[in-house]
Amino acid sequence: MGLGVRWTLHGDGRTPAPGAVVRPDERLSWPRTAGLGAQHVVAMFGASFVAPVLMGLDPNLAIMMSGVATMIFLLATRGRVPSYLGCSLSFVGVAAVIRAQGGTSATVTGAVLVVGAALFAIGLAVQKFGARIIHAAMPPVVTGAVVMLIGFNLAPVTASTYWPQDQWVALLTMLFTGLAVVCLRGFWSRIAIFLGLVFGYLISWVFDAVFGMIHSQSAAGKVTDHWRLDFSAVAQADWVGLPSFHGPSFQWSAILVALPVVIALVAENAGHVKAVGEMTGDPLDDKLGTAISADGAASVLSTALGGPPNTTYSENIGVMAATRVYSTAAYWAAACFALLFGLCPKFGAVVAAIPGGVLGGITVILYGMIGLLGAQIWVHNKVDLRNPLNLVPVAAGVIIGVGGVSLKISDNFELGGIALGTIVVLSGYHVLRALAPAHLKTQEPLLDEGTSAYDEESGEEKPGGNGEEKSGGAAS
Repeated sequence: MGLGVRWTLHGDGRTPAPGAVVRPDERLSWPRTAGLGAQHVVAMFGASFVAPVLMGLDPNLAIMMSGVATMIFLLATRGRVPSYLGCSLSFVGVAAVIRAQGGTSATVTGAVLVVGAALFAIGLAVQKFGARIIHAAMPPVVTGAVVMLIGFNLAPVTASTYWPQDQWVALLTMLFTGLAVVCLRGFWSRIAIFLGLVFGYLISWVFDAVFGMIHSQSAAGKVTDHWRLDFSAVAQADWVGLPSFHGPSFQWSAILVALPVVIALVAENAGHVKAVGEMTGDPLDDKLGTAISADGAASVLSTALGGPPNTTYSENIGVMAATRVYSTAAYWAAACFALLFGLCPKFGAVVAAIPGGVLGGITVILYGMIGLLGAQIWVHNKVDLRNPLNLVPVAAGVIIGVGGVSLKISDNFELGGIALGTIVVLSGYHVLRALAPAHLKTQEPLLDEGTSAYDEESGEEKPGGNGEEKSGGAAS
């Protein structure tokens, strides 16, 4: 079987005919393919810049490993699933919690490495048993709640860490980013976060020139006089060099905080594979397990070297939808560009210099969007929150996760926040479902096409109840 690295030229290699699409195994001319690859890199820049900075990890290594992860993914799926793997924002919250508990960068990457290994194992299970095991174990009512509490758990980080560094830059950046998301069209709306970063840089530079230093909380948490935009590290950085590597460190308390994110990653991958299949006209249900395990393997490799985990990016799926070019050759080009950026320390220094106020404005929107993706999963799958079987575990788990409620098990072990909230939602739903009266479990089944087709082919009876069989996808 081929590795999906051979492409036939589409038409004349210049412009697709009206209404035509460039399939994954096709390509345009190499200069145009390189241009499309650069466009994909720009599309993933915003989130892939912000995520490692928020996690306290090296942005150069993050960009480099996103290129490596994309190559691994394309090879594993044999070129059938055109997707870019960038730094996952789902882990930003757990990184903040781990660091608040005294964890280091090694502790963060060690915990996330275990999540990547768990994701890899889930992918293997899906390959063997089919997508129905995802729908049975993690129905949309559960995945939606976990994604929601992961996003909203981040609210205190914005309120106490980033926004106070410069409230006016944060406010202006938030307004600009919001306008860019809503008012821009096509490709430009897909890079709204990146445009917000650029705007924030410019505003910070203008404020420094007009108002001088600001007296506020610094990135270190101390109230001092400091410049909003400090490029001193950029001047000292080399143009060419390797990013900084470090090994992982494993602590059970950190691992338990990070593990719930695997639910969000499964939902992301399932949603993205389904979306790509619909766009390309090539049903990809048989590649779901492979995609999940490839994502997990790439994340294990990245975190083993000190980088962040990776996931498929909806921003790049949006670029494909806008251009109707699904060629995996463009993703190989994007991965090569990412590798080159990762070898430029000066580029990483520019990313690391993002002012705190800029991050404050962007994260207000970004963290809220992550949380509301949970609600989108509920709406898409028609989850009925009037049903107490759905309402009770979700209500309890979300409040525990968002509010930071904790449960002290012993003097040295405590569950709280995201970890405890996820346990309550997941175990609470399945326990209550086992004990609930029949009339709470008799809603009409809401199967997605992939699962429905799978069950019909295997001759198995389709399960029903509460819309849990349909998988929802969360964006990156």
